[in-house]
Amino acid sequence: MLITTTPSFEGKEIIEYKGLVFGEVVAGANFLRDLFAGVTDFLGGRSGAYESKLNQSRRNALTELEQEAKRLGANAVVGVSFEYQSMGGDKGMFIVVATGTAVVVR
Repeated sequence: MLITTTPSFEGKEIIEYKGLVFGEVVAGANFLRDLFAGVTDFLGGRSGAYESKLNQSRRNALTELEQEAKRLGANAVVGVSFEYQSMGGDKGMFIVVATGTAVVVR
């Protein structure tokens, strides 16, 4: 499956548009991760635990997007973008959404 943030693939022709596809992941951080992130925030620096969880969630959202595109009969996804949103107030929840357009290229 070809996936790009651009509206097309150089050297490929889009022969059919299958529609919008999405990958959505809602994730939460656990108590220990929150505790260590708070210490990191207080002392300064990066929170490796949160970065790891965010990276994993982004990969999972991209996998869901790819699976949805395959179900539609696409062999590529163009115009992919990601959105990140915190949710649940102080509960440490966040959502990662990947969106794109499923297409058939040759």
